[in-house]
Amino acid sequence: MRIKIEPRADPTWKQTLAVTVFSALLALPIIAVIFWGFHVNPIEAYSVILEGAFGDWYGFSETITKAIPLMLCAVGLSVAFQTGFYNIGAEGQLLMGAIFSTYVALRWGTLPSIIVIPGMLVAGFIGGGLWGLIPTYLRVKFETNEVITTLMMNYIASRTLDYLVYGPWKGADEWGFPYTSKFNVNTWLPTWGFTRIHTPTLVIAILSGIILYLILTRTKIGFETRIVGKNPEAARYLGISYQRIFMTVMLISGGLAGIAGFGEIAGIQHRLRPGISPGYGFTAIIVAWLGRLHPLSTMVVAVLFGGLLVGGEMLQIRLGLPSATIQLFNGIFLLTILSGEYLLRNRIIIEREEEQ
Repeated sequence: MRIKIEPRADPTWKQTLAVTVFSALLALPIIAVIFWGFHVNPIEAYSVILEGAFGDWYGFSETITKAIPLMLCAVGLSVAFQTGFYNIGAEGQLLMGAIFSTYVALRWGTLPSIIVIPGMLVAGFIGGGLWGLIPTYLRVKFETNEVITTLMMNYIASRTLDYLVYGPWKGADEWGFPYTSKFNVNTWLPTWGFTRIHTPTLVIAILSGIILYLILTRTKIGFETRIVGKNPEAARYLGISYQRIFMTVMLISGGLAGIAGFGEIAGIQHRLRPGISPGYGFTAIIVAWLGRLHPLSTMVVAVLFGGLLVGGEMLQIRLGLPSATIQLFNGIFLLTILSGEYLLRNRIIIEREEEQ
């Protein structure tokens, strides 16, 4: 018996949608087995998730709050992945955006809001974008593997943040905790009513998805981006510089993740501290793939995964499940989605060898 793998013809949108939905649904019975392992009724657990995330206005507002950084990171990742540049570093780019924004808040926080908040926004974009350009330069200059370099950059960013809040930026009035001093109120983003939804960042997240979709489908650079990802040889034949495309796309991808970091410190935390992100950058990888690397559908999936994060917190409170449960869910979703993607693009053929 011999197993062969052959590429399939390009799938139709109906086939792609069907495989994506089936892959996501396949994760549910697998997760149910985990619930049983904790002696929890899976139906009750799924009910708790839905009720916690979408059962009332507070839960839904928290879902949107958590969807904002997921949208920003995932939309940027979807564009990077389309070029064939596998950016696994959105988490670190988010943290560096938060660090750069914090510098502006601590240095010029007493300036009027109309000045300091845009300054923090720009600083966050620059911080995340520059952090994304470092592994991009290593890729285009030395052909280093971007999966490894972007992944390692996450840990460097995390340790840099720890150094700052335990060291030079540690607040004098924080009772020894590794926090910066609370930012001046001039640096705080306005929120929607009594919720934690920081409205300016939500608007930026939605606009980024729409604008990037239009760029990808209606402009020359969008065409070049798609060609570099789908057919690098054709891109070279057409004279398209993949180095330029990579650098441009990663500046945008890292910059959007940096804006997510700005939103977390200016809209929610109002200070810099360890753990400002519960892994938004890593979860955004799953969101981007489940959204089929499409900026618009990625935003919808971000809301669903925002609900999953909120529902995961309710699982801890009401059913006593460990906090790592939600990360386990994310991993299972990623495995089923990537498996479905592989089978969508390739056909497995089993041949029986004839007896001699």
